Amino acid sequence: QVHLVESGGGLVQAGGSLRLSCAAAGSISSIDDMAWYRQAPGNQRELVALITTGGSTNYADSVKGRFTISRDNAKNTVYLEMNSLKPEDTAVYYCNVRLMPYRISRTFEYWGQGTQVTVSS
Repeated sequence: QVHLVESGGGLVQAGGSLRLSCAAAGSISSIDDMAWYRQAPGNQRELVALITTGGSTNYADSVKGRFTISRDNAKNTVYLEMNSLKPEDTAVYYCNVRLMPYRISRTFEYWGQGTQVTVSS
């Protein structure tokens, strides 16, 4: 069974940094886009950053210049480096990966379990 394992959340003061990781585990043939979303209490889940198979990236305006998404295809892992964190970045962060499981001829979308990021002022 394919699943995603997230790590790296926590509590940090404003201006600090955190690095999130998300590894896709299981029998996988290929991985397409990888992304990070976040959801704050009372808000809808929103896209934070996305990276394509070719390495192209896209960011929410609110995090441009502060967050960096990257991927290690050999490890089936996507990262989110978060710098200059603000209290408004506080949310549960979810990784999202579209991939093709082994011996399956279509892609599926998978979500991580979520990791809490709390930024204190």
